[in-house]
Amino acid sequence: MKKLKRILSKKSGRDAKGHVSVRHQGGRRKRFLREIDFKRDKKDIWARVVSLEYDPNRNADIALVVYSDGEKRYILAPLGLREGLKIISSETAPVELGNTLPLDRIPVGTQVHNIEIMPKKGGQVVKSAGAAAVIQGKEAGWVTVKLPSGEIRRFKPEALATIGQVGNLEIRSRILGKAGTKRRMGIRPTVRGVAMHPGAHPHGGGEGRSHIGMKYQKRPSGKPAVGKTRRKRKYSDSLIIKPRKKGKHS
Repeated sequence: MKKLKRILSKKSGRDAKGHVSVRHQGGRRKRFLREIDFKRDKKDIWARVVSLEYDPNRNADIALVVYSDGEKRYILAPLGLREGLKIISSETAPVELGNTLPLDRIPVGTQVHNIEIMPKKGGQVVKSAGAAAVIQGKEAGWVTVKLPSGEIRRFKPEALATIGQVGNLEIRSRILGKAGTKRRMGIRPTVRGVAMHPGAHPHGGGEGRSHIGMKYQKRPSGKPAVGKTRRKRKYSDSLIIKPRKKGKHS
C-alpha cells in the first residue's frame, strides 16, 4: 500500500546539529516506514484482513485490513490471525482475536496486547513479537494487568487493548549468522573505552593492556555510569503495583 508507506529518513544517531547523540547507529539499508494504527480509533466498523506482511521496523508482523467503508490500515498481527478474518474496534465487540475493546469490557484472564497507558493516545506497551499481557482483576475504577516483564500495573478502565498475543514468535530464536546482518540493521560496532585513546574516552590511554584506573566507570562524556545515575521516574510509575525487578521501584 503506497499511501500507507513512506521512505524512512536516516538519522544515524545524529541530532539537529549533526552531532552524534546516540552512538553505534548508522549504515542501515533503505526502509519504508509503515503507518501502523496503534489507536484503533475507527469504531464500530468491521474490517477484513487482506494480507499479513513483514515490517523491517519491528520484530512483529503486521496485517493490512480493509474496512467496510473502503479505508485501509495496518495493524499489529496477533498470533493466529489469518487472511479473510473480520475484526472490529468497539465497546460492544465480541472478545475474539484481533478485536479491540476497553479494558473494563475484557474478562479476567484474557491475553491482550497493544495497551494504552493514556486513553486515546494509542497503544504504548506490549507490542513486540510474542508479547502478551493478562488481565488480572478489576477494582475501584482500575483494571490490573500483568505485563510480559512480570510487572503488575493499574490501567484506566477506558483504555483500549487488543485481544490476543502478538505473533511472529519464532523471531526470538533467530540466529543472525554474521556481522553484516547487524550492520544492515543499522547497528555499528561497539568499541571498548579502554581500547581508545584518552582524548576519546575517560577509560582510554595507558601502556599496554590497561584497566580503567578509576574508582568507577564513566561514559564518554565523563559522567558516572554506575548506580542510579540514569534512572528517571515516569509519570505512570505511580500505577505500578508490583515492579518487574525488586528494589527498582519504591
